[in-house]
Amino acid sequence: MAKATGAGRLRSKLHFQHRTVGDDGFGGGLATGEYATVFADSAEITPRLGSEPVMAQRLQGVQPVTIRVRSHAATRSVDASWRAVDARSGAIYAIISPPINVSQKNDYIDMLATSGGQTAQ
Repeated sequence: MAKATGAGRLRSKLHFQHRTVGDDGFGGGLATGEYATVFADSAEITPRLGSEPVMAQRLQGVQPVTIRVRSHAATRSVDASWRAVDARSGAIYAIISPPINVSQKNDYIDMLATSGGQTAQ
């Protein structure tokens, strides 16, 4: 029997959100207001284990995770100002790095995030 690949592991439903950008009065942009859902997508959430910085973050109550999603225009637009909210549990993941095309095939992308025990409002 063939081994399941890729999409079978995308078991979580995440709502990707970001704040609206307003004028800061000096010609630049400033993230203001509440987070708004831009799109929802299936994802695989994998806790990060091992390294010394990861161990230190867990002592502070922060759990680093890797979020893997299918690569498309919306997921490639995510950056460190976004967050992802789990549709089932309400867990909030702060995106800390932009998407990375690890396989170099442009099929799935990974992004690093942290979960600090917050819940969605």
